[in-house]
This record gives sequence, C-alpha cells and structure tokens, in this order.
Amino acid sequence: MSRSSYDRYLTIFSPEGRLYQVEYAFKAITGAGITAVAVRGKDTSVVITQRKVPDKLLDPETITHIFQITPTIGCVMTGRIADARAQVQRTRSEAADFRYKFGYEITPDALAKRMANINQVYTQRAGMRPLGISMILIGPDDERGPQVFKLDPAGYYVGYKATAAGQKQTEATNFLEKRWKTLETSKADLDRAAVIETAIECLSNVCATDFKSSEIEIGISSTAADEPGPDGGLGGTGRFRVMGDEERGEWLVRVGEKD
Repeated sequence: MSRSSYDRYLTIFSPEGRLYQVEYAFKAITGAGITAVAVRGKDTSVVITQRKVPDKLLDPETITHIFQITPTIGCVMTGRIADARAQVQRTRSEAADFRYKFGYEITPDALAKRMANINQVYTQRAGMRPLGISMILIGPDDERGPQVFKLDPAGYYVGYKATAAGQKQTEATNFLEKRWKTLETSKADLDRAAVIETAIECLSNVCATDFKSSEIEIGISSTAADEPGPDGGLGGTGRFRVMGDEERGEWLVRVGEKD
C-alpha cells in the first residue's frame, strides 16, 4: 500500500509506525507563517509572537495569538487560529472547573497535563482530528516559581526554561540554547528586564527584522518588584497581562540601543 492509503485515516498506523495525520498537524503549525518564543527567569515568564495583519482593511486590534486563561496563566497559540480559539475556550473551561471543584486556581503544570491528555484523545478516535496548533503556557507556581510548558498536537507536553514554536522554531531554539549555555557558564539568573530582552532579541534575530510595536505581541507574568501592580503601583503579583503598544515600543527601543 502507498503512503496515501495510510494517511486517509487518523487511527491507522503505517508499517513504519507513523500516524501521518498527526504529522500533518505539525506541518499546519509551521505553515501558519508566524513564530512564538517563551522565556522564563527567576521571577518572570514571557511569551512573544509576531502579529501579521494580512489585509489593510482589518482592525489589527482584533488579531491576537496571546490569550489569558486564568488571572495568572496565559498562553501563546501558533498554527490554525480557529483551532486555537477552540482550544483556548476548552482550556478556560478546564481551569474554571478546577477552581469550582477545589476552591483555588489551577497550577500551570496541572493545566498543561490536562490539555495534553485531551490532545492525545484527539489522536486515537476516528470521529476527531488533531488540532493544528502548538500551545505555550506560562504562569507562576507557588513552589517552583515561573513556569513555561509547551503542548503539541500529539498530546506531548514538557516544561522549558525557554522554547519556541512556529515557522522559525529550529533557528529560535538554536539561539536560545546558545544564550543558555552562556548563562550557565556565568551562573547568571535572568531578571525581569533580561527575560523580556532575551525574548525580543531571539524573535528579531531569527526573523531578521527590526520590529515595530504593532508587529509583535508580548504577554508577561511576573512577581518582580519593578513589574506594574494591579493598583497602578509597582510590585508584581504574578498576574498575566498583555503589554500595551507604548510599553512594547519602549522595550523595542531598549533592545535596539543595546545592540
């Protein structure tokens, strides 16, 4: 039988032990044409992604790949945006169910595990198809500090110090590995400013672009003393927020001057 015979059904393994429909879901992630990066430090985790507006008549404010799940957990979605919105809705529902049952907010690792389990079911039932998205979750853990988890369409999830997804995933991962090797040699810990700068540098480097503030999105969860608090003062509580246009512009200028 040819390959085309084995890729018609989600539930049929090829003789080499491959599930072609699941592999095609991974292709959908890179085919979306955007790249997302996530980095964590000692008190901060950040996600950054490109924002591409395909039509001049579109309202750019309605285009986003960064979503808030709970007050402290957020995510960046890469791949098919309609699939992403459906996944975000389910993730919010699971987080709300957990809060209702147990009386406290779900932790990032428990949420990542739950959503990975759901993704895995999508790879073994004929009436479903895998979602063509990669989800990167960030948020604080009371015991472990800032967390970053990445989930894929196959139902695999794992925690990261820094990771990337999308079109330039390989190049971004190489950049981050080199940066982490330098950090481990110098035994340095990334503070809030260093985490944000590393994420911006990584995305600018792999896309070979000096971004404008309207061309990227940044989501942050931080407990750092210099993070803006909910009451307008300083002192982060770990709440997740998406940076405004002006704040993004300031960080881009800062990174540009550093180079």
